[in-house]
Amino acid sequence: MRRNRLGSSGVEVTELSFGAAAIGNLYSAVEPAQAVAAVDAAWDEGIRYYDTAPHYGLGLSERRLGEALRGRPRDSYVLSTKVGRVLDPLPDSGAAPSEGLSEGFAVRATHRRRWDFSAAGVRRSIEDSLERLGLDRIDIAYLHDPDDHAEAAFREAYPELEKLRAQGVIGAIGAGMNQTGMLTRFVHDTDVDVVLCAGRCTLLDQSALTDLLPAAAARGRSVVVGGVFNSGLLADPRPGATYDYAAAPLNVLDRALRLKAVTEGHGVPLRAAALHYPLTHPAVAGVLVGTRSADEVRDAAALLRKPVPDELWDELRDEGLLTENGH
Repeated sequence: MRRNRLGSSGVEVTELSFGAAAIGNLYSAVEPAQAVAAVDAAWDEGIRYYDTAPHYGLGLSERRLGEALRGRPRDSYVLSTKVGRVLDPLPDSGAAPSEGLSEGFAVRATHRRRWDFSAAGVRRSIEDSLERLGLDRIDIAYLHDPDDHAEAAFREAYPELEKLRAQGVIGAIGAGMNQTGMLTRFVHDTDVDVVLCAGRCTLLDQSALTDLLPAAAARGRSVVVGGVFNSGLLADPRPGATYDYAAAPLNVLDRALRLKAVTEGHGVPLRAAALHYPLTHPAVAGVLVGTRSADEVRDAAALLRKPVPDELWDELRDEGLLTENGH
């Protein structure tokens, strides 16, 4: 599988990466053996970039990913995690499972997530992640969702990541968000290597083309794109499908169905076109897909191998379904 370098760093990622939120019991429980099988399938498909975070299942994703990768040559894969939320143990947390979901994850409430973009918080988060992962270094560290913490993120957290990068604890640094405005500021105003942009470089939401991707290309920074299916609609456009984690409005559903008609007219499943689309921009180093099973991993890899003719993109532009700028 093709690899791309992140900015001017020495870190290279495969074009398809394994998003490990799901194996942290996102929305529903994943059995341990299923989680290991998913990581094994990713390895067998040539995926060598794995992304996780403390937020995902209160550390469960990090622990499972570290265990599944243990025994693999450390220099043969790239792993990213995130800072900005630290996990504080709760007293008597083992007495009984929590009711429902813990911020979207089906896990026992053993810890409390606490926002912390201080320098000390970044250090503690990295140290805790290394312990959960069972590793001695992290390849990429992202500031995780600093939307409401801009001042602390730029004044304290980012400089601390720079120090950790200089010390060799981290190979590359960046920020991961569901918006483009602050990510563009990171690209313009800091020395990040990469940003992780979720849901804003897709067939349905091309807003990253306005500011983020041109800025990244101009400054030699890289973008990893997540959320290529916009939480489900581009995987299966139908009434009741979700778009950005809510029921898709009728006009957005209609647009998705129009996209599907064009892509299938070229013999390309909509899911394959959605996965390939971000990679048509030179600033995009890879796409991150969250998977919870070996079958889902193999499906994503097969979609990436599916050829997409240039004529498909041309027709989408002619139909007004793709913007002209940047592609």
